[in-house]
Amino acid sequence: MRQFGLIGKNISYSFSKSYFADKFKNENIVDAVYNVFDLNTIDEVENVFKEEGLVGFNVTIPYKQEIIQYLDELSPEAKEIGAVNTVLIKNGKKIGYNTDCYGFLHSIQPLLTPKHQKALVLGNGGAAKAVYYILNQLNINYKIVSRNYLENHFTYQDINENILNEYQIIINSSPVGTFPNVENAPLLPYDLINNNHLLYDLIYNPPLTKFLENGQNKGSIIKNGHEMLVLQAEKAWEIWNKVE
Repeated sequence: MRQFGLIGKNISYSFSKSYFADKFKNENIVDAVYNVFDLNTIDEVENVFKEEGLVGFNVTIPYKQEIIQYLDELSPEAKEIGAVNTVLIKNGKKIGYNTDCYGFLHSIQPLLTPKHQKALVLGNGGAAKAVYYILNQLNINYKIVSRNYLENHFTYQDINENILNEYQIIINSSPVGTFPNVENAPLLPYDLINNNHLLYDLIYNPPLTKFLENGQNKGSIIKNGHEMLVLQAEKAWEIWNKVE
């Protein structure tokens, strides 16, 4: 039996486990199982590596960067991004990939119009790194918005009407608003948002976060992270099953 899975912390809610269970059932894949490995600390991944039949696994918060020290190789995009969300084990080698960037690119690209020239990225964790990578690929200038000062970027207190007029794309890569804290939203002046804006939330649970709802109420284009998750999961499956 080929074994796949997900490592992370406090991930009993995992999208991936139910997604792959449904996939295996619907596509009659009978030689594979997908498990959740909830790790208190990253060094517990050593036990995961010992799992019988392990072909690969996904990586989620908070280990997308910490996992790198345990890997033998990185794909070019994972190396550039500095974060890994998919690991392939092949011929005794542990190889890290980033399929978040693929999922993000193909889910946001159809929404972009010529007026979407600049982006604000809320948060600067492991998930945000794939977003930066794709914005660079798309030649979209961006600034990070965080609670703490970063040189040449913004804090939440900086965001005003002039900035929001200049930056038409707002991407939430922070966990603010995730279930069960569904009443929370990043601290932005939502009254200044309008129908020129595109609000993209990497969160998928709830489907309509307070961040997205605030944008929707102002006529903005909105998108949650569900399609990105599906696309990155399918890309991971492709990597695990690639015949060379």
